[in-house]
Amino acid sequence: MIVIENDWLKVGIESKGAEVRKVEHKKNELDYMWTGDSAYWGRVSPVLFPIVGRLKGDQYQIDGQTYEMSQHGFLRDVEFNIDDHTTEQVSFVFEPAGRFLDVYPYEFKATIYYILNKDSLIVRWKIENDSKEEMYFSIGAHPAFRIPLLENETIEDYRLELTPATNKTVLNYELKESLIHEKGTANDIAPISLTASLFKNDAVIYSNIDSIILSSNKSSHGVEVAFNGFPFVGIWSKYNETDGTMAPFVCIEPWYGIADTHDTSGNMKDKFGVNRLEVGKTFQAEYEMKFK
Repeated sequence: MIVIENDWLKVGIESKGAEVRKVEHKKNELDYMWTGDSAYWGRVSPVLFPIVGRLKGDQYQIDGQTYEMSQHGFLRDVEFNIDDHTTEQVSFVFEPAGRFLDVYPYEFKATIYYILNKDSLIVRWKIENDSKEEMYFSIGAHPAFRIPLLENETIEDYRLELTPATNKTVLNYELKESLIHEKGTANDIAPISLTASLFKNDAVIYSNIDSIILSSNKSSHGVEVAFNGFPFVGIWSKYNETDGTMAPFVCIEPWYGIADTHDTSGNMKDKFGVNRLEVGKTFQAEYEMKFK
């Protein structure tokens, strides 16, 4: 595991998937990330690429060719190389070099940066199009935060406060059989109390949200995730249908992309929320997690 640290935080990152696995706060002695217990969900903070969510029928078309790809794509499972590593930051690089052309017909270079700034971790993505044609892709974050953080708390003590983007309409989406359905305008962005029933139908999804604060009614500890400019965000925890409970974590997931809509054509070039990147060009985005 690769470690970066400063006076506030110690962060552990695996080279597989360039995935954050641990965030320890040195001053309040709390671990903020989900443990990755496979009894609930074996991941902690995977990077989703080149799709976010599920494709209809787990397949898509580009220029008449059909490709198959499972939920969230393949980048979360590949081995990254370390590009640069100092005490307070590290960058990871992955280039497919033809290994994934059977499922994704583009060559690219993905660089993921992790940078500490006091009690915050900045995550920056850089995607370079090394193909000879315009590239279509989605990319997303999936960090899972442990709740409750303190022994005297319960999951129901936690809430989410959403900050809408200025002068933009917030839309609410739901998943049915893993595909997107628009529910309509979210006129009231009130704080959301965390309960298991919130995730009975999978993730809660919004457009045009700039930040989300996870906080407790019983302490000053929590996490603020800021992602100005991201078109979508998902909120998710694993729901147990047998006993109606949720896993002891919640994911706050800033996305540049989204699952297929129920009425998709399957053509990646027409996919809802897809990003287009010209030959030789670079896409960059970043979000920040502040640990309180």
